[in-house]
Amino acid sequence: MIRKIMPVFAAVTLCWPATAAAAAPREPVILVALGDSISVGFNACGWFVDCPSRSWSAGDHADVNSHYLRMLAAGADVMGRNLNFAESGSTSADLLGQVREAVAAKATYVTILIGANDVCTRSEQSMTAVATYRQRITAALRELRPGGAQVFVASIPDVKHLWRVGKANVLARTFWSIGGVCQALLANPASKAKKDEERRDRVRARVVAYNAELAAACAAYGPACRYDGGALFGYPFTLGQVSGWDFFHPNAAGQRALAEVTFKDVAAHAVG
Repeated sequence: MIRKIMPVFAAVTLCWPATAAAAAPREPVILVALGDSISVGFNACGWFVDCPSRSWSAGDHADVNSHYLRMLAAGADVMGRNLNFAESGSTSADLLGQVREAVAAKATYVTILIGANDVCTRSEQSMTAVATYRQRITAALRELRPGGAQVFVASIPDVKHLWRVGKANVLARTFWSIGGVCQALLANPASKAKKDEERRDRVRARVVAYNAELAAACAAYGPACRYDGGALFGYPFTLGQVSGWDFFHPNAAGQRALAEVTFKDVAAHAVG
């Protein structure tokens, strides 16, 4: 059974019997977060700034209780080896460069959340094509695979759900419009016109398509890659879990929720 468990969780005493845990070596873990503004904690601690300490993946702030802190609490040998190569504004085109940084850092556990900026463009027409998105994800994972890193791939959140919970809020609608936030979907947020309803549906369908490609690319990587099965996409974020500066990026509470829903899936896989 021990051989089947992800090495990252070899010392997780909460997941399997103490006798087995005691026999397993504590292998050093180098955790690396890859992705965009969500993974770098943008707007989670201040006014339009990156807040890597609040990252759902590699952050070290207690309010978020990231993957890094949860792994530390479970006994993984990861202290001080939480790296964040995610960058605000990144799209799938930037993932390969981030992966190369992870490889150079000899990452053993990598989290990936990428794609929001591929769909959240200025217009529906400028979204990344599904085939292009898949090619980029595949190329990045191909580069990562020889190093043997364990990979966790999070699904892209449902931006249309954000529209649903925020469309009645005047401040949210104002910030979305003035800030040009995800206009492919959030343009004309109060409109009930058929053309706007259909546009939102098409943009959401693009997110669904991207997530299907993430799942397929992760499966092709092999058993060392775990996709969240759409858990993040299906999570019912509330308006109180997004930044009051842009009503889009997760605040500290949102980052904590993100860490919870994704790590729950990782932990389940560790004993599966």
